[in-house]
Amino acid sequence: MTDTGTKKPKAILVGLVYPGQKEEEAKEYLDELSFLTETAGAEPSASFLQKLEMPDPRTFVGSGKIQEIAAFVSAHNIGLAIFDDELTPGQLRNIEKHLECRILDRTNLILDIFASRARTSHAKTQVELAQYQYLLPRLAGMWTHLERQRGGIGLRGPGETEIETDRRIIRDKIALLKKRLKKIDIQMSTQRKNRGQMVRAAIVGYTNAGKSTLMNLLSKSDVFAEDKLFATLDTTVRKVVIGNLPFLLSDTVGFIRKLPHHLVESFKSTLDEVRESDLLLHVVDISHPGFEEQMNTVNDTLQQLKSENKPLVIIFNKTDLFKYISKDEDDLIPATKENYSLDYLKKTWMASEANHRVVFISAKTRDNIEELRKILYEEVKRIHITRYPYNNFLYQPEEQKSEP
Repeated sequence: MTDTGTKKPKAILVGLVYPGQKEEEAKEYLDELSFLTETAGAEPSASFLQKLEMPDPRTFVGSGKIQEIAAFVSAHNIGLAIFDDELTPGQLRNIEKHLECRILDRTNLILDIFASRARTSHAKTQVELAQYQYLLPRLAGMWTHLERQRGGIGLRGPGETEIETDRRIIRDKIALLKKRLKKIDIQMSTQRKNRGQMVRAAIVGYTNAGKSTLMNLLSKSDVFAEDKLFATLDTTVRKVVIGNLPFLLSDTVGFIRKLPHHLVESFKSTLDEVRESDLLLHVVDISHPGFEEQMNTVNDTLQQLKSENKPLVIIFNKTDLFKYISKDEDDLIPATKENYSLDYLKKTWMASEANHRVVFISAKTRDNIEELRKILYEEVKRIHITRYPYNNFLYQPEEQKSEP
């Protein structure tokens, strides 16, 4: 939902604290949901957390908590309730009866943001397919609601079309979109094969880690970058030259915790840039308190893409924003991750260079960028020499080239 000057709808956020999970971690998840909500164009007003072993099959949260939420919604004129997990069709219907406001789950919210970010026909097709796949099992309870309240967050795209809601029509539409994407996949695969004998590197990372800013810096291009989740949706490929060595660099869609399965499937051709790359540049926002969990999310997604064993450079970005709480030497309380300094983290992560290269930078202030360029040059050259040994002459120092 884009901001057109109209008043932003007020939203509440609802999540669960599962067994074995710390409440601080659940609050971090709701903070991310709040960022997603703001990105979609709504204003988070309050958050509700409940400890449960598993979601209530009827209302996600317990009966007492749903009444508490309903009272808050009524008293504060809330128009939107967003849940941090995917809701079943039955849960959606029951929660709506209790709260009498628009209900979204995490998946629907992410789909809406993707719909607003899609620029090319390729991205729009991918998002539309994911939306229809999400909506199909939820048709029974949703369409009367859509007829009653059109527009707004979660209703962009297929939700705004006419009464195209019959299951058969939706299935036909899904089949048509899949056919269209298959054709696009073939075209994009051909494009990738026609890029010549150059090493291909792909920037991956959690959403909002600074991938596009880094892309602009390395390629001297003008890829759209913004401090919002999923600012980049379409894959951008640029030719980069470091020293005398050219290679192709692609900027990919950001990963996120609980990335909807429909999106992973729909964005297959976009994610093929990751699958077919020779080198992965994993950009991490070192200033984020949960950066290690974000790294795990990216690694899990790479595993889904069968790309976890590719050569890897870990780029810890946003060192200019890094903050920590210093600890007195005589303080006997064990240190937590909030007490770790940047120097401590550098020593810790640099020690793992046996498996992959590590560098700490700030793409915004250009801090340590030359060290990053040096590492990229060495990694790309190593891959190139292995793959194209007959082409090494091109990458020798000038004095060696001139020898008879």
